[in-house]
Parts: sequence; C-alpha cells; structure tokens
Amino acid sequence: MRYLLSLGLVTVATFASAQKDDFPGIENLMSPQDYRAAGLHKLSPAEREALDRWLVSYTAGEAQALRHSSEAVKQAEQDIRIEAKVTGDFRGWSGDTLFALDNGQLWRQRLDGRFAYNGDDTRVVIEKNFFGYFRLVHVASGAAIGVTRVNQ
Repeated sequence: MRYLLSLGLVTVATFASAQKDDFPGIENLMSPQDYRAAGLHKLSPAEREALDRWLVSYTAGEAQALRHSSEAVKQAEQDIRIEAKVTGDFRGWSGDTLFALDNGQLWRQRLDGRFAYNGDDTRVVIEKNFFGYFRLVHVASGAAIGVTRVNQ
C-alpha cells in the first residue's frame, strides 16, 4: 500500500483506505494499559483518526531521522526486551517457525537453524542485538535464533 504524502501529511482519502488495509491505528499499536494511561480512550473517533493520520505521516518522515539523531530513541532501541511465553505446542524451531506469544505478538524465525525441545517451559526473551536485529532466546535451554516481528 502506498501512502500519498503532501507536505508531510497523508491525504484523508488515502489514509482512510490504507487504514482499513494495513495500518492498525494507535489503539492497536499500544497495549491496553498504555493506551488508557495516556488518556487516549477519552478521544472521540474523529480525534483518534486525526492522531492516526499524524502517526502515519510522522512514521514515514521524522521518525526515521530520530532513529539516528536522538540519543533517547537510540537508548530505547537498545533497551527493548520482551519476556513472554510461546503459546500452543512449543517444540523448538525448524527453519520457518512462527512463534505466537502470550502477549499477542507474532514472530517468525529469520535465520536457518533447528532446535528440538521436549519440555514444558515455553518462556522466551526477545532482545535487539548490536546490529539491530532481534534474537529469540528460549529461557530453559539458552538456545537462540534470529527472529522478525510479523504483526505490529
């Protein structure tokens, strides 16, 4: 989906069509706790749509620049650490494994590799490495594999 940008703003028609297809909106990007803590649940539908339009425009433009220029953003990226459990029947990974986590996130195996596991401990930690890639570590075994987030 292409976003049409005009002076840094997404046109309303393009945004409405894109939002239905692939932009999850601020409410779905944040955890329910963070959404309420920020007071965003008090916004009207029109106000939420305006915030979503701004977020798309900001993400397409300025957000990318801040990844390289803002020390706070650089530090936040280094501090990303997700602790969760794999849902379903976790038996390791085998090449193109999908990891559904109990926090609602979905991750896909990014690197080749196999790991067989027959235990009950499904706890994992996902961290960003020095090169900016994510790595999933199975807590009980210490086995690790490169992963990519599938859903936002």
